[in-house]
Amino acid sequence: MSLLFSRASLASLGLALGLSALCLSPSMAQEAAPAPAAPADAATPAVAPVDPNTVIATVNGQPLTEADLVLAEGELSQQFAQLPPEQRRAAALSAAIEIRVMAAQAVTTGLDKDPDFQRRMAFLQQRALHGEMVEKGVVDKVTDAEVRARYDQEIANTPPVNEVHARHILVKTKEEAEAIIKQLDGGADFQKLANEHTSDPSGKSNGGDLGWFGPGQMVPEFDKAAFALDVGKYTEQPVQSQFGWHVIKLEDKRAKQPPAFDEVKDQAKQAVIRDKYFALVKSLRAGAKVEIPDAKLKKAVDTLESAK
Repeated sequence: MSLLFSRASLASLGLALGLSALCLSPSMAQEAAPAPAAPADAATPAVAPVDPNTVIATVNGQPLTEADLVLAEGELSQQFAQLPPEQRRAAALSAAIEIRVMAAQAVTTGLDKDPDFQRRMAFLQQRALHGEMVEKGVVDKVTDAEVRARYDQEIANTPPVNEVHARHILVKTKEEAEAIIKQLDGGADFQKLANEHTSDPSGKSNGGDLGWFGPGQMVPEFDKAAFALDVGKYTEQPVQSQFGWHVIKLEDKRAKQPPAFDEVKDQAKQAVIRDKYFALVKSLRAGAKVEIPDAKLKKAVDTLESAK
């Protein structure tokens, strides 16, 4: 489960190209020499918080603050991903200055009055507000209790599944497998035979032990035969798969344990966020007057909406 919403990127194609040139320049791409490691017992000095209103630079007399720089770093993080951490701040500041001077020139030449640009700006504003609504109206309102309840609900709704602990001996021919079964019928030790005869490299030193596995983790023929066995029994007939011929022994069987809450709490939270988001959209859509004159397009949109 994953959240499919993200804030709109502020980087245009031109900015992306400019940043690419910046990030690939020799001075920026060169790896910095690693700093000497601090002694293990040295205390790490506390980093003082930076005032977001601190002026980092001025561009044509206009201040560019720490808050502006943090925003630029966040919005353009993908472009800076390949840079060493110590260079990202300088790259973000360079990009922020580039944005300011290019934007000012665009206003000077009247590009901000272009109808296409204004439509795009209106859409970007709406998209940004959508992102704020998702973050402030949905994500920030999810409680730990709701996440835990969703986890408990998923566990309760998941049918119990058995998993088995098995061993096997893999050989090339049916005749070899039949000969091994005859030895087992005569009281031979399964693990010893596995070490001597299996062609499975991982089983030659551990008696053919496959550990615990659940349904669907093995090829179908093997899976079916293993789960049909009683504990302590082995297959009375060789089992053929794409790998060869198997003799399988079931060591144990148990109910598969669900994942611990801490292992999947992020997925549970995303499920809560998703449900809350679609519930909010549904309520807002119900109160909105939406008209789509094209009947075919309306049908397609209605089909998509009904699937949410």
